[in-house]
Amino acid sequence: MIVVVCPGQGSQTPGFLAPWIAEPRFREHLGAISDAVGIDLAAHGTTSDADTIRDTAVAQPLIVAAGLLTLAALLETRRDRIGGIAGHSVGEVTASAGAGILSEADAMTLVRERGAAMAKAAAITQTGMSAVVGGDEAELLAKLAELDLEPANFNGGGQIVVAGELAGLERLKQEPPAGARVIPLQVAGAFHTRYMASAVDHLRNVAAGLQKHDPSLPIWTNRDGSTVTSGEAFVDLLVGQVSSPVRWDKTMDAFAAAGVTGVIEVAPAGALVGLAKRGLKGVPTVAVTTPDDLAAAFDLIDGNS
Repeated sequence: MIVVVCPGQGSQTPGFLAPWIAEPRFREHLGAISDAVGIDLAAHGTTSDADTIRDTAVAQPLIVAAGLLTLAALLETRRDRIGGIAGHSVGEVTASAGAGILSEADAMTLVRERGAAMAKAAAITQTGMSAVVGGDEAELLAKLAELDLEPANFNGGGQIVVAGELAGLERLKQEPPAGARVIPLQVAGAFHTRYMASAVDHLRNVAAGLQKHDPSLPIWTNRDGSTVTSGEAFVDLLVGQVSSPVRWDKTMDAFAAAGVTGVIEVAPAGALVGLAKRGLKGVPTVAVTTPDDLAAAFDLIDGNS
């Protein structure tokens, strides 16, 4: 069974869309997506610098748009050979479109509002995020409670991303749990924590006006790694995950339980394939970073049919 996965914020790099818009069909598709949200995604994906595309309000629509380009190519001829789809954090918006829960236009509307609302929430208090690699999970969680920090992403493979106020993150870096490394991340906010509560309130209002359909592909949720068969329920969970932890570890456990035989990550790819190599050892993976990688993705799909 082949599973398609959609990455979250932080996977974007300057110029990463240049190979995509070199091809007319992808350039036209990106233009239509850009028009739908009123953001020049072609410029942000080719000429904008790292600081510009790090801005949450820019990064999130950019990441989802790149995923939609990839999904259009993958699903056009091989939809019936894909066993399911899932997204990490904002990648759940991409996945919702791939599964047919939201239209592309509605997915882009939601992610535009998501990015703007999370950026606004992040501006209220100076917060950030750090990746913690290694160490004992129970010891780490106790340390987070002591420092008033929260776990934001349980990524599997011994990696947990934590979030909260900058002073607490600095103390964690200086006093890490035994055997752990603390790596500050270049994000401007404590995503997937209580600091995002105001963004959730706004997104519930936005989501209420969107048309939802039940998924046409199996789709797993970040909440607990379970599959969701109701489009309405999935969007509700998608909104709620803005202020709750991403359980990608449980999502990968669910992949393993379902008998996954291959993982394909849509653009801007790399992070989730890296996690799969640690959490789903031995399962073949393909990271689609440019259109040239689609051939390998098709080969993986066809070889598992």
